Amino acid sequence: MTVIIAGGHGKIAQLLERRLADAGQEVVGIIRNPDHAADLEKAGAKALVLDLESIDADTLAKHLQGADAVVFAAGGGAKSGAERKMTVDRDGAILLADAAEKAGVDRYVIISAMSVDGFDVEKSTLPVDDNDDAAVWEVYRRAKSEADADIRSRDFDWTIVRPGALTDDAGTGQITTGATVDRGEIPRADVAEIVATAILEGTAVRTQFEVISGETPISDALAEIKY
Repeated sequence: MTVIIAGGHGKIAQLLERRLADAGQEVVGIIRNPDHAADLEKAGAKALVLDLESIDADTLAKHLQGADAVVFAAGGGAKSGAERKMTVDRDGAILLADAAEKAGVDRYVIISAMSVDGFDVEKSTLPVDDNDDAAVWEVYRRAKSEADADIRSRDFDWTIVRPGALTDDAGTGQITTGATVDRGEIPRADVAEIVATAILEGTAVRTQFEVISGETPISDALAEIKY
């Protein structure tokens, strides 16, 4: 299986790359900075250097030819301004979906975030002051929500993972999922395992769910999801 991951240098992405590579899969990480290629190689992935904010869907589709699954794990980053929340977190996810459809890639997993659908429409309308953290947060929620809505409209086998607060703790391998769940934390390692399991086991197809740490093994939880 060949899996291509947008946002290949992110913390979750690198954990996912190592997990998939250890499972014998071919993994490619999309990165913008060529200096990050060595980190991907250490994680067992090949680096594909391109900028999701400047490439078009037809060109990106050529790079996706032959892939079995794509993962959107990219984001503008905590220090990015409101505009890049839209151009990366929303538009990048949609671009990857457009390219996947053109390339005939039927499996798409996106890492989103919990509680993004209730964004404040007025506060999230660009332009906003990048020094206004509350407004930038609402733009982020809007970007994630609108990206997810676009993905739900597609005919391919999508999965939308909406984790709670992310930590760098060791993974527990056990989670709680639901259409909505109480606020809580989850290790990035477990989010990577969720994505890997969904792809490798073909579970949680055409489902969207929130997830935090819990008491159900990841494989079992994903096999039961019907949200």
